[in-house]
Amino acid sequence: MSVLVYTESEQGKFKKVALEVASYAKAIANQMGTSVTAVAINAENTSELGNYGVDKVLSITNDDLNTFNANAYASAIAQAAKQENASVVVVSSSADSKYLAPMLAIQLEAGYASNVVEAPSSTTPFTVKRTAFTNKAFNITTIDTETKIVGVSKNAFGLVESTGSATSEEFSPSIPSSGVTVQSVDKATDKVTIADAEIVVSAGRGLKGPENWGMVEELADVLGAATACSKPVSDLGWRPHSEHVGQTGKPVASNLYIAIGISGAIQHLAGINASKVKVVINTDPEAPFFKAADYGVVGDAFEVVPTLIEKLKAFKAQNA
Repeated sequence: MSVLVYTESEQGKFKKVALEVASYAKAIANQMGTSVTAVAINAENTSELGNYGVDKVLSITNDDLNTFNANAYASAIAQAAKQENASVVVVSSSADSKYLAPMLAIQLEAGYASNVVEAPSSTTPFTVKRTAFTNKAFNITTIDTETKIVGVSKNAFGLVESTGSATSEEFSPSIPSSGVTVQSVDKATDKVTIADAEIVVSAGRGLKGPENWGMVEELADVLGAATACSKPVSDLGWRPHSEHVGQTGKPVASNLYIAIGISGAIQHLAGINASKVKVVINTDPEAPFFKAADYGVVGDAFEVVPTLIEKLKAFKAQNA
């Protein structure tokens, strides 16, 4: 009974979350004394997964799956799980996986634990640690169904390289018709996306207007970061809604989150609370964000940020 892992890809390339969930699956397989099988959909270099603990890859090549469809993807993964007699299925906590996981649970009659942050403390019974209350607490969950589905929180487990190699075989599941036709998909290709970013630079109304966003983008460029914003900023039309982070926007679980001119409303904090290190730059020392921050700078963003950019560029030049 193997551990099955769904490894997400985009335009043929594996996402970072795919390598993280593969690493997590390997940890479970080691505990259970079994192997790891990955499901890869329209991915190119499947041998890469062997570097992160995968023993076998079921490679699906199907043009009908070029655009994500939760029902179709769940069906394909369920068929792979049944073929491999998998007792544990590992997915990420990405938006796509959160859509497909409940459907997958129904098809496999499996218990599903989302937002898992550690390898199981026990496999008999199968017990995992999860975040709860928008990352303000932890919950210990036991899954007692025959098949278990685990959704791993982003950046919670990390990448763990292995020395093995992965064999690959073609897998052709029966794909249900969705009844939906996608005419076109437009995606930004010149930026780091919020979902994949290790570092996120975010700003709020403290920047006073969209014309001042250049320094935010310059700081993000120096750090190799994604740009984001608070809800009021996207509501005002200063930035696209795709950059809105928070409880009502996109959740962020980056290694470093820099908030510039954001007061720290509870909805915003709930959406970024899973970030490991939070840095706040604000003129108001009483801003709520300072209570949640690991590091805080009380100062004018229009003075602090350009100085920070200058220092980072100098540091990078010296260490190139």
